[in-house]
Order: sequence, then structure tokens, then C-alpha cells
Amino acid sequence: MKAPKKDPKKASSSRDDSKKSAGTPEESSDEVAETRKVGETGFTPLNLSPEMMGALEKAGYTDPSPVQAGVIPIALTGADVVGQARTGTGKTAAFSIPILELLKPNKDIVNPRALILVPTRELAVQVRDEVMKLAYGRKTDCVAVYGGKPIRGQIEHLRKGPEIVVGTPGRVIDHISRNTLKLMDIQCIVLDEADRMLDIGFRPDIEKILRKCPTNRQTFLLSATIPPPIARLADRYMSNPEKLDFSPTDLSGETIDQYYFTVNPEKKFDLLIRLLHREQPTQAIVFCRTKKGTEKLHKKLSKMTKKSACINGDMAQSARDRVMKQFRAAQVRILVATDVVGRGIDISGISHIINFDTPKFCDDYVHRVGRTGRMGREGVAFTFVTPEEGGELTSIERRINKQLMRDKIEGFNPTPSRRARVSENEEAPPPPPEGMSRRGPKRYRRGV
Repeated sequence: MKAPKKDPKKASSSRDDSKKSAGTPEESSDEVAETRKVGETGFTPLNLSPEMMGALEKAGYTDPSPVQAGVIPIALTGADVVGQARTGTGKTAAFSIPILELLKPNKDIVNPRALILVPTRELAVQVRDEVMKLAYGRKTDCVAVYGGKPIRGQIEHLRKGPEIVVGTPGRVIDHISRNTLKLMDIQCIVLDEADRMLDIGFRPDIEKILRKCPTNRQTFLLSATIPPPIARLADRYMSNPEKLDFSPTDLSGETIDQYYFTVNPEKKFDLLIRLLHREQPTQAIVFCRTKKGTEKLHKKLSKMTKKSACINGDMAQSARDRVMKQFRAAQVRILVATDVVGRGIDISGISHIINFDTPKFCDDYVHRVGRTGRMGREGVAFTFVTPEEGGELTSIERRINKQLMRDKIEGFNPTPSRRARVSENEEAPPPPPEGMSRRGPKRYRRGV
């Protein structure tokens, strides 16, 4: 997929302009997500094909995000690209548009010509859907391959000769070993959420896959952070990549108000119920550290509202797909989850994030909180901090270079004596509203 090189001065100018835009939090926060509906001719300067312009119009995309404006012109030259940007900044379209533009029809090639690697099953489905949306008007097929689903159906789809494959590294390796996925005709490979894939141990699989692809391919590496292992991966498997940084200098999230409660572990559930009653979230994700923790919390929460659901890595893939479909359709208002949905999932209606358990790692906090405040909307994040977790709170504040504000709920004692679960002077926790208000998040009392 190596296209003829264009004027480097023009490409450099595009990079400089995009980096300037991305470096201003106020500007980038208003233009995040897959694309923003701002101006009617926003994509015209990118010199895209009539087919792509038609697909963008069909999708309602009218203006590129800073990541797209920076990556697409360089990618169309055939250059390798290392892009540093958080989720929700338009990365999927930034690499999908060049892939679709550079994939010319070729009936003589029956094997996939583009491979997109992602860390989670949910992200594989999301990326596949976005690719197909942008492929409107073309005879281009894309298949998602990932674990938790019967492999036979994926094999049948691969036999039909899809041009693009989106998959998790483990399942891609499985197909390679079965000889149902052949990489000799790969022209482009994408490593999406590269840091996350390395975090969860996919590095050996990724390197094995990269070694099996043709050396003259085009490679995109997209990552929220570029730690040394990611940099070494790029140096080893990419050819003089263009390096673009769209990360804001402030990781705190300009459109996200962030608070914490100090609370004893045995009072967390009562606090959660009171907080939901006060906030009336449009949609909320409640994060727990463990799979068992999500199940235990959801079991208690489901007795009080039918608008809740649970998702974790132990669930069957069909169940996870069903929950995410319901959450996207706003049929579920409160999603209790592990960090399986902490990265890459872009649902614009999430108004609140609640860290029922303080995240173990600072970067997990950044990604959890990043599920709200999408597309420039306001969001709210609350973190429940036990008396023993002061160190974790301090680490988070250092990571985002911002102090979380302490919040409290009137009439609620978060630290009762060990002899009594509820103090005599404390009111019983009100039930969360069954319907969950559809209006925007209420303005809440700021902590002192």
C-alpha cells in the first residue's frame, strides 16, 4: 500500500497545524470523537475520493478531528505513522480512511490486504463497524475475529476473501496457525491501542504477526502513551515512521469535573445509592477492580433498579455483546464493569463515571475517566477512596497534575463505627430512580 510520496513540505505543514490544534485543550475537546459536525467542507482539503466523501456525508461526518487532519494526509503518502493520542480523538477514522483510499480493487488477490490489531473484543467490533460505515459505496468487506465467539463462523467469513481484518492478537494467531488467515498480501497493518496490548501481554503475539507480514507494508501504530517498549517496537518493525503527538499536556480532562469521597469499605454501596439518587445520571459506568466485585455489586444494584447491567472478562462473548448493545441503545443506564471497558469504547451518552474501587494504576484512572466528557460534552467522575487508599489518590493527582475535589453528601456518614453499619442519626439511603432521568446531569453540590 506504499503510495507515491507527496511533497514533504506540505505534509510537514499539515503536521504542524494539527499539533498546534491538538495542543489546545479547549479546541481539541470540542473536536474529539470520530468526527465533528462543524463545517460542510471540512474534509475537502484532504483530497479524498468522491466515494469517501459520499461515505462521510452518509455518516454525517463533516469536519475532521485534529488527529484525522494530521494523520490522514501523511498516511495517504504511504508513510508509516506513529500517532500518540488518547481514545475518543478520532483515531479509528484516522487510519480507516487512508486504508480504504489506498486499497484499490484487485480481483486477483483473495487474501486480506489490511490487518488491524486491537486489545479487546469490544473494540474489535467497534472498529469493524466504523470501517464498514466508512466503506459505504465500495465493495469492501471487513471481518472481526476475536475470542469468545465460535471460530467456525469466522473461518467461513475469511474464506469469502475480506479485504480488511480486525482482530485481537490471540485470535489472529489462532487463525494463522490454522492457515485460515494468510498474511502474504498484507499491505497495511495497524496496531491500535498499542500500549494496552502490551500491558495485557500481547507483545509476543504482535511481534510474531509483524514478522509474518511483508516487509514492504505500511504500518500505523496508535497509542495513548509511548513508553520505551512501544518505542522499541516501532524502531524494530516500522520504516522511518512519521511521529505525531496529539496528547494534551494536561491529562486531567478539561470537560470532566473530578471528585472523590472518603468512605469506609462497608459504606460504599450506601454511598453509591445516594450518589445515583443525587446525580440522576443519563448513563453511568461504575468501575470495580475485580470480576467478582462487579458481579457482587450488580447483584445488589439489580434489586433496586432494572436499568443496570454487568460486564467483565469472565462473561461469554455473546453476553458481553448483548450488554454493550443495550448500553449503546441506552436501555441500560448503569453499567457495572471492570477495566474491560476502560479503553477504546466510545459511547457519547455517558455522563458519569464512578470508581467504586480506586484503580490500582494511575493510567487506568485516566482511561476510566476518559469514558465520559466525550465529543466536548461535560462529564463528571467520582472516586471512592477508603482511608487506606490515600497513597493511590495522591498518585492519581500527580499523574493528571490536578487535585481532585472532595465531595460529601448531606446527612450521610461515610465512616461509621465498626460496631454499627448505619449510625442512629443517619437516614436510610434513598432508592435510585427506576426510570433514570433522561435530562442532563444535575449540578451537584461541590465538596468542601
